[in-house]
Amino acid sequence: MEQELLPVLEQIEREKGIKKEELLKMVETALISAFRKHSGKTQDVEAKVDLNTGEIEAWVVKKVVEKVKNAACEIAFSEAKKIKSNIELGAEIKIKIETDDFGRIAAQTAKQVIIQRIREKERENLYNEMREKEKTVLNGVVQRFVNKNVIIDLGKIEAILPSREQVKNESHHIGERVKVYVVSATKTSKGPQVLVSRTHPELIKKLFELEVPEVYDKTVEIKSIVRDPGVRAKVAVFSHNSRVDPVGACVGVKGSRIRAIIDELRGERIDMINWSDDSVVYIGNSLSPAKVLKVTINNENKKAEVVIANDQLSLAIGKSGQNVRLAARLTGWHVDIKSESQKKETIALGLKEISSLPGIGEKKAKTLYSGGFHSLKSIVNVPASALTILQGIGPKMAEKIHKAAKKAMKKE
Repeated sequence: MEQELLPVLEQIEREKGIKKEELLKMVETALISAFRKHSGKTQDVEAKVDLNTGEIEAWVVKKVVEKVKNAACEIAFSEAKKIKSNIELGAEIKIKIETDDFGRIAAQTAKQVIIQRIREKERENLYNEMREKEKTVLNGVVQRFVNKNVIIDLGKIEAILPSREQVKNESHHIGERVKVYVVSATKTSKGPQVLVSRTHPELIKKLFELEVPEVYDKTVEIKSIVRDPGVRAKVAVFSHNSRVDPVGACVGVKGSRIRAIIDELRGERIDMINWSDDSVVYIGNSLSPAKVLKVTINNENKKAEVVIANDQLSLAIGKSGQNVRLAARLTGWHVDIKSESQKKETIALGLKEISSLPGIGEKKAKTLYSGGFHSLKSIVNVPASALTILQGIGPKMAEKIHKAAKKAMKKE
């Protein structure tokens, strides 16, 4: 057994990735467990395996007493003297066990414990390995289907692609190669459970890191990603090098880089957006590919009004409002889109309403409108003094306008 032990442990070390020193500790623990089971006693046992020779030694540790009351953990002083002549009362003595005497039961117990410990260590090593791979993209092969979940073979372990993490218009088949984003690895009694995703926005980020060197080395930073998985995504990018165009770097020559990512996402459209810390610019960029004429923002309630050329309106809104919805999620602003003609009509109605007040001509109406007072309600909602900031409107005129607006609102 001793001669065969080290080659076996070395083989396990190579195949399972468990260090020989750790395996020897397992063997020692197994030997102690085996002896206790074989002897049927709860004794203080020590075992040691030589790292170089594989030689196994085991001892029972007993206390030296005058009169033995518990033979399992005590030894008579007279008997102890035969083993160690200079032993003293109250001391502990190690009594060597002949390991060959364990017999078949002891050997079998040791084997079972070692196998169990190896499995536990394997599971722990695999869990630690998968924890390190959280938030990365791995290549996998579709193994089988369980209810609505897809089981992905990642090599050393199978991962679960649950229905909620699957792209609705994607279908998978057994043997198909697929890239997945590792969401989490958790410990279970049966080993680590790995959850992967095809819908996570970070999947796109990691694919860009794989395809675009400038993203990988952080010359180009991906600031934000929003997705309608399988249909459309918007990716906001920023360059830390003024000589590197972030959008151009990500798209590549004739779209070569972004095409590889779109192919992996089965045709999901990707809009590349130039990120800016100027909200007006960023909101305008976010509605790409539509061309924006003007962006007006209200910082207090995070609302933005965007004016688009008439022929660009449907492009800016997108199918079922998808483009403007993704732009709002990307920027964090509520985006209200109007065409040029709609904006002109809104202005005309506002001016008409304001100029209907007694003593308010076209010129003063335009002054009020350009100052942010687009309706009677907007005038009534502020104190009269707020109107005096506008050119040509003094305190008396402001009070007169304010009262007239209140009266008109009451009539309405």
